[in-house]
Amino acid sequence: MAIVEMKVPVIGESISEVTLSKWLKANGDYVALDEAICEFESDKATLEFPAEAAGKLIHVAAEGDDIAIGALVAKIDTAAAQNGATASAAAAPPAEAKAAVAAPAAAPVESKTTYAAGHPSPAAAKILKEGDIAPASVQGTGKDGRITKEDAQKAAAAPVATPAVAPAPTSPAPLKEGVPIAAAPSGSRTEERKKMSRMRRTIAKRLVSAKNNTAMLTTFNEVDLTEIMALREKHQDSFVKKYGIKLGFMSLFAKACAKVLMEMPDVNAMIDGEDIIYHNYVDISIAISTPNGLVVPPVHNVESLNFAQIEGRIKDLADKARKGELTLEEMSGGTFTITNGGIFGSMLSTPILNEPQSAILGMHNIIQRPVAVNGQVEIRPMMYLALSYDHRVIDGSTSVTFLVKVKKLLEEPVTLLLDL
Repeated sequence: MAIVEMKVPVIGESISEVTLSKWLKANGDYVALDEAICEFESDKATLEFPAEAAGKLIHVAAEGDDIAIGALVAKIDTAAAQNGATASAAAAPPAEAKAAVAAPAAAPVESKTTYAAGHPSPAAAKILKEGDIAPASVQGTGKDGRITKEDAQKAAAAPVATPAVAPAPTSPAPLKEGVPIAAAPSGSRTEERKKMSRMRRTIAKRLVSAKNNTAMLTTFNEVDLTEIMALREKHQDSFVKKYGIKLGFMSLFAKACAKVLMEMPDVNAMIDGEDIIYHNYVDISIAISTPNGLVVPPVHNVESLNFAQIEGRIKDLADKARKGELTLEEMSGGTFTITNGGIFGSMLSTPILNEPQSAILGMHNIIQRPVAVNGQVEIRPMMYLALSYDHRVIDGSTSVTFLVKVKKLLEEPVTLLLDL
């Protein structure tokens, strides 16, 4: 029997371990060369793992396992591919032979259930065993009725029905005058324990690292978006007609930040050991919320892009992020980050640094508020801005100056368009 061992490949320099998030082929299935057999979840993306040979797949690891780079995941019996034709012929005897060996109708016929037909995956089997749940009582939603890990988790979390027992008659307790009767607590009190996804664990680790390893401070300001909103309203239709995409707030904020970052290189720098690296370009990481957590892929060379190019690039990255299709290259880099909590209704926040970057800008929701304009009270669309920065690289005066310059560009967008 010729066996090919399938091991976790090298994915990236900084990645030493992955999580086997999902088997795409069942144990014992025949797989073709280069056919995807499972999915790996790394710190940054989800990747498919193709078969290195054709043959019978033998699972070694289970769904949810953390596996080191180079560790064994599965084996492929290539003899199954070589003997496939013979096995098929043996499994289908001529009609005459079938008639000759047919058993009496009353005799029981032994049937062989395939792995996928109502059987649990290795991870699901473990969950069912721990919960003392019979596989026959679980409805599989996987291929050919296979019981997946999610099916087993739902079955384990479901309340177990117990036969109703008539309560024994009891004498009511005597009531005291003026004392209310306490009602029995109602509602569910069940709990569910789930292992954090690799992305969530990575996010948690990076946030704690940023909090503990940087001298992080936050400075605030507010920006009047009257002119920005008038600009968008006046030119939106023409912009969409020419470029096929809407002019959003993010491209305007990114362009304003890129202009000021080129003028103030300290805010665009980062620490590397005992050195400070200054960048002569601006790669702005855009925070994107996905079902698996927050990702921050960068838009490269924002200082050289026009508004339509920035909007298009952000849209492409957001679509890929929500589909889990971002590559490691698309997730790498970034010299500055922008996060927009305003789309969720946030009024004010203190964003945490995206290491090794030294600064991050937090946008918030736009609120119509009364403000003083030329000695008169007017209702204006206002937004709070928050700049969190690493005080080891950026001085307080530098951070305030940066935010004031961004504010001025946004309140007078003509100066941004004219590069003044």
